[in-house]
Amino acid sequence: MFLIVGYVIILAASLGTYAVHGSLLALWVPLEYVAIVGLTVGGFVAGNDIKVIKKTVGALPGIFKGSKYTKALYVDLLAMLFEVLAKVRKEGLMSIESDVEAPEQSPIFSKYPTLANDHHVMEFITDYLRMMVGGNLNALEIENLMDIEIETHHHEVEVPGHIMSKVADGVPAFGIVVAVMGVVNVMGSVGEPPAVLGKMIGGALVGTFLGILISYGFVAPVASLLEQKAHEGSKIYQVIKVVLLASMSGYAPQVAVEFGRKVLFSDVRPTFRELEDELKARKGK
Repeated sequence: MFLIVGYVIILAASLGTYAVHGSLLALWVPLEYVAIVGLTVGGFVAGNDIKVIKKTVGALPGIFKGSKYTKALYVDLLAMLFEVLAKVRKEGLMSIESDVEAPEQSPIFSKYPTLANDHHVMEFITDYLRMMVGGNLNALEIENLMDIEIETHHHEVEVPGHIMSKVADGVPAFGIVVAVMGVVNVMGSVGEPPAVLGKMIGGALVGTFLGILISYGFVAPVASLLEQKAHEGSKIYQVIKVVLLASMSGYAPQVAVEFGRKVLFSDVRPTFRELEDELKARKGK
């Protein structure tokens, strides 16, 4: 939503102020637009393999959606982990074997459909719970493995943002290419009247204008949003990691989820009292 608002402000500030003292028709040079868009798309396709292209294109719709990582989601996550760890503490590690092996049929996980439908999150949780069920574990080794997996995930989700940032960096250069082609065309028409040459030179300069405007006004904000989404999506794995490691270190479920609460960003972090009240309320159901 704010991306669209930002685009409107950018267009109003650029085209709107220009229209006060100039003609918008002077900026309408269709071939310049076609050339810049074609060069931008061509550079994007030429510089990336098919996997990266699909991942980047697939990530674009997400920038128009609000964040799914809300306080309510994290409360659900901490409550779900609390239930699992409380069951382990009460009945032993083997009691969650069926939950881990078939999470879609788990009476605990099924209470939290938003989390249960997130394949990557559930895989991360069940993989490490499976290791806990499987036998004695060295907490330091598991922590190192978790760090590597989180880092790998973070690098993967960062790819679309990095790619769009590179595209944004290249668009002004494509604008210069288009402008130079326009100037070459002008030089071949030096015999034309000054009014005609002036129009041709203005059309050539539109290429530079478009390259800079599209780059910093339209593509760069998309790259920034994709990078923000990537950073935001990594926090949930850090919460799971901290909670499970605290449990492996012998802390009670209530304390373990408190560890997880403390690593959340302030805008989505429930207070100690909010989380405690929520856990009590759900325990009573």
